[in-house]
Amino acid sequence: MTDGSNISTAELTMDEPDDRNRLDATVQGLIHTGMDRPDGPLKVSGRATYAHEDQPTGMMTGVLVRAPVAGGQVTGLNAEAIRKLDGVRGVFHGKTFLRNPAQGTANEAPVQPDGKISYVGQPVGLVVADTFEQARHAAHMVELQITPDDAVTELETAEIETPKEKQSSQGDLDAALSQAAYTVDETYRTGGHSSSAMEPHAAIAQWDGDKLTLRGSYQMLKYNVNELADALGIDPENVHILAPFVGGGFGSKLGISHEAVAAALAARELGAPVAVVLTRQQVLEATMRRSETVQHIKLAADADGRMTGIGHDSTVSQLMDESFAEPVAQATPFLYRGENREIGMHIKRINRMCAGSVRAPGEAVGITALEIAMDELAVASGIDPVELRKRNIPDVDPSDGRAFSSHKLAEALDDGAKTFGWDSREVGKTDGEWLIGYGMASATRVNMLGESHARVTLNQDGSLLVETDMTDIGTGTYAILTQIAGEMLGVPSDRVTVRLGDSSLPKAAGSGGSWGAASSGGSVFVACEVLRKKIAEAMGVEERDLTLQDGVATANNRRADLPEFTKDGPLTVKGTIRKGDTQTDRRQATFGAFFAEVGVNSVTGETRVRRMHGSFAAGRILNAKTARSQCLGGMTFGIGMALTEELMFDKRDGHLVNNDLAEYHVPVNLDVPQLTVNFVQERDPWANPMQAKGIGELGICGAGASIINAIYDACGVRVRDLPATMDKILSGLPEM
Repeated sequence: MTDGSNISTAELTMDEPDDRNRLDATVQGLIHTGMDRPDGPLKVSGRATYAHEDQPTGMMTGVLVRAPVAGGQVTGLNAEAIRKLDGVRGVFHGKTFLRNPAQGTANEAPVQPDGKISYVGQPVGLVVADTFEQARHAAHMVELQITPDDAVTELETAEIETPKEKQSSQGDLDAALSQAAYTVDETYRTGGHSSSAMEPHAAIAQWDGDKLTLRGSYQMLKYNVNELADALGIDPENVHILAPFVGGGFGSKLGISHEAVAAALAARELGAPVAVVLTRQQVLEATMRRSETVQHIKLAADADGRMTGIGHDSTVSQLMDESFAEPVAQATPFLYRGENREIGMHIKRINRMCAGSVRAPGEAVGITALEIAMDELAVASGIDPVELRKRNIPDVDPSDGRAFSSHKLAEALDDGAKTFGWDSREVGKTDGEWLIGYGMASATRVNMLGESHARVTLNQDGSLLVETDMTDIGTGTYAILTQIAGEMLGVPSDRVTVRLGDSSLPKAAGSGGSWGAASSGGSVFVACEVLRKKIAEAMGVEERDLTLQDGVATANNRRADLPEFTKDGPLTVKGTIRKGDTQTDRRQATFGAFFAEVGVNSVTGETRVRRMHGSFAAGRILNAKTARSQCLGGMTFGIGMALTEELMFDKRDGHLVNNDLAEYHVPVNLDVPQLTVNFVQERDPWANPMQAKGIGELGICGAGASIINAIYDACGVRVRDLPATMDKILSGLPEM
């Protein structure tokens, strides 16, 4: 519809599958290709301004003061003495400060504890000075007055909650286990993880009267505006957030965080811009972590390896008063067949930094443990691991009988096995003192759609402008939206401008949950469809007969350049997409398969990944290059999960021991071998009108399991406590 000007609106709620396959019929040639990122030159030349780089005149710097204990109440600090130090402009503490970042899509402020301490490293104050060095020195000189309180610093003694809504069962699992030809009944553990994005959390706050502008590093602006406003007690209409470039997030920047609120309250009080940036240690100690997990998995299979039962009981940890819990068994109900099922979840409350969404919450750790258990079932039954998984692919979601919107696990398994050379692998291979082994695992991740809005304008010179507050956290949003708009309207990529990361623009779902491209891209697609119809109407033809390419419209032997349709001014359409019945009528998920070759040193127990492959099915692949990069990143995450990454806490006081990248070991160049990626051809009309699904998190879900399974194949040591460090392998190595 139109509002009487050249601005129209278009809305789509996904209540029915869209099987028109529009993007296979367009001819501009942008979709599917590995188009370079339009923002790439800015980033490699240093001209892309991240949160702390667009510094206003007169900016001051704030450094957070943090709690040295895991429990207590701040009753005061030596503020007067600190204010006398060189360059210090203000000392701030009190109820406005956040205990922890907001959870993803919270849309309201997280806990504001008014000085109550819940974990070591919790920000409880801020010192602002003219320079960073002065502020850092002053923050170190702060003496907190604390009334101690009890704190739970050992997981073993933490109180356990068992939420009723997180338990489910079908059939009789105990009976299935007792009657099974083959069973697995083991406990698996995964370490806690940090997102450790390259760009640390940063914010610069500046007030103009009662209007706040915040330059920040955040993933979901439409929620972040409301969270920040709620924390400060102001109207959301008075909050403007700018985040045009975000240097990674992996879930840690979904919600508003400490630095934003601290910078905003200090800037308001001082009447000058204030910047607050977390150090790497503060990032690890005060932002979101992935909970460690304990997972008890039971599998039952008949003599042919067909599963009759699955049990997946998990225990995670969390701060007090937080509702989020790592959804460990999120994909267990639908990945494999088995009519007898028990799913359980338990939460231990502990004084550690908040647990939240880290890349692929749930499946990243849950599928990893399940796929190690599946390898154990393959060994017990003597069935090839690939064949075992194929035999257990369900026809419908076993938990509720829903059909799948699309399902390409079998194709991904076959494609991966062929590419990797699975059937020709050499059993018992050695290379000097290295024992060589091979492992594989399935991948899956739930698929979602979030409400998104975008504005697309056909300018009078025939160029396109795409606007939405969607963020690009390194995933390629600038490229994807350029491709969708250019493809739909036949405009070359260099004639398309995309504006992102400004909360004054139409509100998108944000970056997270692997829904960004489908959601924000869907709203752009919807807007472009209306523009296509307007062009067709102006030409007096049916839209289905219209061809748009290189700025020219043709139909029924008629031809017109795009500027001819904007003689009365630019044409603008506001597009909206919302999830609907297709989200619940069908089980929507992405699938894939990992294959890994490792070497285990027979003397030291060291493991090296020698090569790794992933084959993935995620609907239409919008950009082959950025999608491949996402999978490579996920597989690298998997290497870290399997071999090196684990948050370690001191049981005496609860502080994080490995609080920087020197001690929290993410995979580096020498840890990551040649990785290869294939995409399985797929279209999913139930997902969105582009028939695309999320790819950003699929590449981590099960990746670590393929490495753990390869370790067993190499040396016979079954690691069930991740990461597989040398001490867990060495004692079980065979004598050479």
